[in-house]
Amino acid sequence: MAIALRKPNEIEKLRAANKIVGGALELLRTNTKVGASLKDLDAMAEDYIRSHGAKPSFKGLYGFPNAVCTSLNKVIIHGIPTDYKLQEGDVIGYDIGTELNEYFGDAAITVPVGEVSDKDLALIACAKDTLYHAISEIKQGMRFKELSLIMEEFIRGRGFVPLYNFCGHGIGKKPHEEPEIPNYLEGKNPKAGPKIKNGMVFCLEPMICQKDSKPIILENKWDVVSADGLHGSHYEHTVAVINGKAEILSLA
Repeated sequence: MAIALRKPNEIEKLRAANKIVGGALELLRTNTKVGASLKDLDAMAEDYIRSHGAKPSFKGLYGFPNAVCTSLNKVIIHGIPTDYKLQEGDVIGYDIGTELNEYFGDAAITVPVGEVSDKDLALIACAKDTLYHAISEIKQGMRFKELSLIMEEFIRGRGFVPLYNFCGHGIGKKPHEEPEIPNYLEGKNPKAGPKIKNGMVFCLEPMICQKDSKPIILENKWDVVSADGLHGSHYEHTVAVINGKAEILSLA
């Protein structure tokens, strides 16, 4: 399947959907406090999304039961909200999708709860810094595999490893479109595969493990952890390639 090239008016519709994602994530960041329950945070974000005229696109997607993926501590992605109440020292990831006027938004952050370990601060910083570094390196004409290699080298340079078998993706009138964008180079040749072009819109989402890249899916069929059983982190933005460079759409 070809990678879609979006017209300026389509990019603005994607920006509108993504701005709501950014606002919902900032709301959750502000309310990440000791004693807050994951289900309450999920409901808070869903109310915000609906109050802005959008739908929570994750709810029901592939059978996911909630509006927000709440990934706690060792859960790196796809965590299902529970009655668990946040405790001092926890690390919590939020991943949110929206649909507004048939266009989709998607972004994620990882947040410390109170005082956390230096290792966890470094883990969170790795995901965020990898994301922003990769976005700054995007240029029209480079290949997506080159972008994957840039992210892998940055992650490993921080002493961490990327989660395998999960990836960033295109986005538009579907929540997941071509291309798939791993956070590591698949194969040996970064100069292979499709090139990045003006008008492309896609999600980059570094998913960081401490020692082992192998994913394990827990019994609820959703929560993804590393085989090392240690804390993970996750950051994501939706970007559009405009005038040869990437512009972040998913800011509040």
